[in-house]
Amino acid sequence: MSFFSKFKGGSPSVDYLVVGLGNPGDMYRRTRHNCGFRAVDFIASRLPEAPNFRKKFSALTCECRLGGAKVVLLKPQTFMNSSGEAVSAARRFYKLPPERVLVISDDAALPLGRIRVRTSGSDGGQKGLRSIMLHLGTDAVPRIKIGIARPDMEGYDMASYVLGAFDEDEEKTLEKVLPYVADAVEKLAGGASFETLMSEYNGLQL
Repeated sequence: MSFFSKFKGGSPSVDYLVVGLGNPGDMYRRTRHNCGFRAVDFIASRLPEAPNFRKKFSALTCECRLGGAKVVLLKPQTFMNSSGEAVSAARRFYKLPPERVLVISDDAALPLGRIRVRTSGSDGGQKGLRSIMLHLGTDAVPRIKIGIARPDMEGYDMASYVLGAFDEDEEKTLEKVLPYVADAVEKLAGGASFETLMSEYNGLQL
C-alpha cells in the first residue's frame, strides 16, 4: 500500500501535492536553490501531454496523472522563505493532510549527486521547508532532498552560495539526478512505499 493511499480525507479529485521549492524569475532559474523547481519541471516534461501551469494559490500549478494518481505539481511564486503561504493555501483547498504534501528541495548537507527521501524531520536549515512546516504545523511533511553540497572553504556566505549557479560539471551531475527524483515521485504515485523508496534511493551517489 502506498504511504499516501492510507489517507482518505482529501479531495476526491486530487491525491496529493508535489511541491518544488525555488525562487521565481529568470535570474534564479539555474541556481542551487532552485533544484525543486527544476525537478518539478522535469517531471512535467515527461508527461504524455504538454504541461499547462496556471497561476493559483500564489503558485504555478499543473494538474496531471502520475502512476495512476491525480497530482497537482506546484511551484510557489512567493519566494523561498514564504513558500508555506502558497503550499498551505493549496493544501486547504484540496483538503489534504500534510502527509500528502511531497516537497522537493535542495539540501546543502547532502553531497552533490545524492538524494534523500524522508517522511518527516527537521528543516535542516532549508528556509522554504521551514516555512512549509510552520504553516502546516508539523514536521511530518514528506520530502525528497537534492544534494548541493557545502562549499569547501572557510567563511563562505550560505545565502550567496545557494543563490549562485552550478558550474558546468555540477550542472551535468544535477542533470543525472533529476530523472531519479522524477522516478521516485512516479513510483510513489504508483503505490510504492516510502520504505521501498528510501532503500532504493538514499544510498545512491551519482
